[in-house]
Amino acid sequence: MNLTAVEFRRGWPVLVAAALGTAFGASPIPFNSAGPFTKPLAEEFGWGRGDIQLALFWFTAAVVLTVPFIGGLADRIGVRKVAIGTLALFGITFAALAFTPASLFAFYLLWVLMGALGGGSTPVTWTRAVNSWFVHNRGLALALTLMGTGVTAAFLPSFATWLIEHHGWRKAFIGISLLPLAVALPVVIWLFREPEAKDAHDLIAPPSRVGVTVGQALRDYRFWVIAVSILFVAIGVGGSITNFQPLLMDRGFQPQEAAKVAGVIGVSVIVGRLLAGFLIDRFWAPLVTLPMLALPALACFLLAQPEVPAFAAILSAMLIGLAAGAETDLVAYLTARYFGLANYGRLYGLQYSVFGFASGISPFLFGKVFDVTGSYQPILYVAAVLFVLGAVALLTLGRYPKFEEAAAG
Repeated sequence: MNLTAVEFRRGWPVLVAAALGTAFGASPIPFNSAGPFTKPLAEEFGWGRGDIQLALFWFTAAVVLTVPFIGGLADRIGVRKVAIGTLALFGITFAALAFTPASLFAFYLLWVLMGALGGGSTPVTWTRAVNSWFVHNRGLALALTLMGTGVTAAFLPSFATWLIEHHGWRKAFIGISLLPLAVALPVVIWLFREPEAKDAHDLIAPPSRVGVTVGQALRDYRFWVIAVSILFVAIGVGGSITNFQPLLMDRGFQPQEAAKVAGVIGVSVIVGRLLAGFLIDRFWAPLVTLPMLALPALACFLLAQPEVPAFAAILSAMLIGLAAGAETDLVAYLTARYFGLANYGRLYGLQYSVFGFASGISPFLFGKVFDVTGSYQPILYVAAVLFVLGAVALLTLGRYPKFEEAAAG
């Protein structure tokens, strides 16, 4: 029996819905649209880049506070209701940014509201169902699900830039909000669900609920190694992506030219995600992702130079995208492999909170360093060190526990 064919035959509808929900949910859209909106908002209101990108911190702070609760809620009532409700709320609150007044406080408040109400449309929700449908090809299935973030990163900078140039930044927020509301939401309502009793005969292996408790995970050094690695890599990735387009424009790139190069990040995210997903089903995940998470240090060095040729910008985008592609997939995979599925929602919610915090604070750190020094160079060198440390730290995790084998026995 071809296990890959069987798993994908039964699970493809959920996989399609999860990938689309991930692509147009609260994880990729805010971060990949922040770059194009930064300069227009600065010109309209006179805010600094750090001030504008601090909104992403408040957004992720709200997500960090709500995601563990949302993960637990999905464990109790099922992910379908959580996914549909929070995806709709994310789209509505993103559209509300079109009405931003000349007040930083009001601007931040809108982002907090979006994070609190739309945080359930992050990968915590989508991967919960995918982990239940896929066992033998879990790494590849997670990669395909989270590939949605790469699709968004590939086209959203150019799409947002086009909307801003032709319709203004306010209407651009509304235009982007149609992605979750008009594209993803109908498909999620149609296809997204967890396995039920009637599906049992078609499952290769029933979804195992074996695993450690939250308390046991928190006392395990591996939980904290994963968290520290996430923190370091996400700081480098988050700040690099949101400031990539403004940085290139500072180096003389035109807005659409810079947006196209930034779109390379998205393509590279897809490649990194699929490559990592395929390989971690067959080899030890920390070793597979070591080069993917460490090589963006080279990108930071290239971007820190006074002049950035086109080839160096494209190479940097590719390396940053590889890390972004491997990272989110890796968090979901390692949480399931090292701690089981019994409390996956809460444990992944905690790990994703670390990811969200780092991703939220890093754009502000990058922008603030620019506002103070007039250059991204200092923070880029710090990010280079963090990439290497985060990649190497995972090598201390050791072998996977045998949860599913134990459940079968």
